[in-house]
Parts: sequence; C-alpha cells; structure tokens
Amino acid sequence: MNQRTLVADRLYYGLQPVHLRAAMARALTRVVGLPPERARVSGNHLCQDFAMDTAQGTALVDKLVAHGVLTPPGAGQAGYALTAEFVAIAQARIVEPLPRTRARQLVDAARALAARINEDDAHNPLAITALAVYGDFMSRQLRLAELSFGIVVDRRAPTWRTRLGRMQHKAEGAQSLRTAFRALSSFVRVRVVTELPALPRPFSVVYETDRAR
Repeated sequence: MNQRTLVADRLYYGLQPVHLRAAMARALTRVVGLPPERARVSGNHLCQDFAMDTAQGTALVDKLVAHGVLTPPGAGQAGYALTAEFVAIAQARIVEPLPRTRARQLVDAARALAARINEDDAHNPLAITALAVYGDFMSRQLRLAELSFGIVVDRRAPTWRTRLGRMQHKAEGAQSLRTAFRALSSFVRVRVVTELPALPRPFSVVYETDRAR
C-alpha cells in the first residue's frame, strides 16, 4: 500500500498537517505494545496530545469520530480506539502539493499505461474498458492534494496469448492494475470498478475502448 501523504498547504480536521501528525503520533505511543482490547486513549489524553483545552479537544474528537478516525467507547469500555486511518495519519509523509501541469502529464502517462496493459498484459484476466479521472483534478485548484483514477474493467476477451501461461485470478488482476497505476506517482489513488456510474462525480473519461461504448 502507498504510504499516506498529507499535503503541506492543506488543513486536515482544521489543523496544519505537521501539528496533526505529531499529535496523532503522540497518542499512538500511548498504546504501543497493548493488546487490541486495551489499546484505547482517553479523551483527556487526546486533549493533551493535541495541546487543546477540554472544549476544543472534545470538538476535535467528535469530528474524528464522525469521520471514522476514532472509534468511540462501547459498553464497558473506557477511551477511544485508534483506527487504521489514525495510525496512517500518525505515520504519514508531508509533501508539497502536485502542480496541475504535472498532474496533466500523469494523466497522459496513465492513458498510455492503460493502452499498454490492454495490449501486453495477456495474463491479466481483466481488460481496461475505460479510465476516468475524478476528485481534485476536476476542481479549479492549481495545486492538487492527490490524483484519483477510476479504472473500469471487464473480463479480457480470450486470445491465443491468454491461453499460454498462468492466468491470474480476477482479484490478482485488479491488484496488478492498482500496483501499476500507483507506480506512476505517490499522488495517484486508484479505484477499480465495473461500470462508470460507480465512480464519484464529477469525472472525466480520458481513455475508452470500443467495449465501453
């Protein structure tokens, strides 16, 4: 998996990324070595870790719970559980944003990659019928936090080449596609779907085969 990235000029949950990451890393040290059922952090400790008073800290904790970053106490439990998203942010890289000019170059590279995979990757049972870009790229921002691609797939048509060698399972094929596109840049995010309407709107189709029409 790609390491989580935070963009230097963005606010996350109302906080600068350096402050957010450092505070979450402090909270994470409180549960190191504890079994899962005991790996919980109290609201007071979270306020301390984020250097906030009770009112500010409670508002932030409520926001993190609402976004699935913290899990609230259940029956008979004390403190908040730290989710995988919390851990990812605590260990994230902080990077400068992606310039739109570079994002356009990556879209061109992704389009070429889709065509090359369809032509050459005969052992992948999935073919790319369409490639779409969505998210930050569809905004007017000149500096992007991430570049999101939606890969629309269908079963690859059998040929003499697909009958030679070991064909991957569909799950392996989907993961192979994710890996190939993520290798373009650490800013790239990938979603594999079977139809365009499954992608978040708005999106723009940048590559399409006859099978998608």
